[in-house]
Amino acid sequence: MGALALGRAVPSLVRWGVRADADLVYRCLASFGTQRAAEVAADLGLAARRVRAALDELVEVGLVRGETASRGVEDGGWSAVAPAAVVEALRRRALHRVPAAATAGTGRRERGRVPAKLLPDLRATRERIARLVAVERGEHLAMNPERAFSTDTLTIGSAIDADLLGRRVRVRSLGLPPADGDRSSAYTAEFVRLGGEYRLADRLPHKMMVFDRRVALVAVDPLDLERGSWEFTDPAAVESLVALFARQWSGAKDPRRNGVPTVVLTQREKAVVALLADGHTDATAAKQLGMSTRTLTYTLRGLMDRFGVENRFQLGLALGAMRAVTPPGLAAEETADGGER
Repeated sequence: MGALALGRAVPSLVRWGVRADADLVYRCLASFGTQRAAEVAADLGLAARRVRAALDELVEVGLVRGETASRGVEDGGWSAVAPAAVVEALRRRALHRVPAAATAGTGRRERGRVPAKLLPDLRATRERIARLVAVERGEHLAMNPERAFSTDTLTIGSAIDADLLGRRVRVRSLGLPPADGDRSSAYTAEFVRLGGEYRLADRLPHKMMVFDRRVALVAVDPLDLERGSWEFTDPAAVESLVALFARQWSGAKDPRRNGVPTVVLTQREKAVVALLADGHTDATAAKQLGMSTRTLTYTLRGLMDRFGVENRFQLGLALGAMRAVTPPGLAAEETADGGER
């Protein structure tokens, strides 16, 4: 392995639709410099075929340089393009993939032959969403490739969801497992409680919404919503995007359904969960309960193992589905009544 290159901020490639193996191979090359494919495979403990597939994907996106596939990936060294150029390359890729997704199966591959209106910025996109939501009657589809959301986005999104579900519009939402520190779990739990359908995928190709299968909005840049959205109204294009959503939905998982028997929480577990749901940190919750932070962490880890989930976000959804979590603000009422409702 070469010398570690310090000071390089390597962006996540997975959030742009790049496979995990390719992300890992890119990080290896960006961190340790030029290497042969066999060296990368040895360093990462990956099979040679997986490294070759990852390099092919990175070459297609323009994120690595090296010998061409026709000469064999073992013949020469591979190097990563500068991390600073990666995001721009992925943005250019996203701009070309949006029309491709909309034209798949329509027989029209040229962008100019599919009607698409550009909504120039986030404000225009939100105004258009508000108008479309107001007349939705049957189904709302949403695909969100972000792992974290701003408070502003969550507030607007939850209001839209509540309005649609209150009018008995079917709402299906696809997302990614949240990043550490993301505060969207409470919003997601409320969305599910109101009747929304939610699934998690390992990766998602676009950020988009589909309204009653008549209109589709696809973000120009999923990491910079200020760049606006493409609006598709062509029936064949919208149908193609609906099909894309359906494929992603069928491969995603409902985090509430883990195939486990009913779990009865101990008094300690109930207390830990209630405090965390009310906004406490691990440290403040542990202090209030008179236990160490390590004990609290072990308690949560045990719960996650029993539910068969991988993170606290999924645990919150699973507990909420079982009505095992006391929503913030109700704990005091339940205590005053002398027990659980």
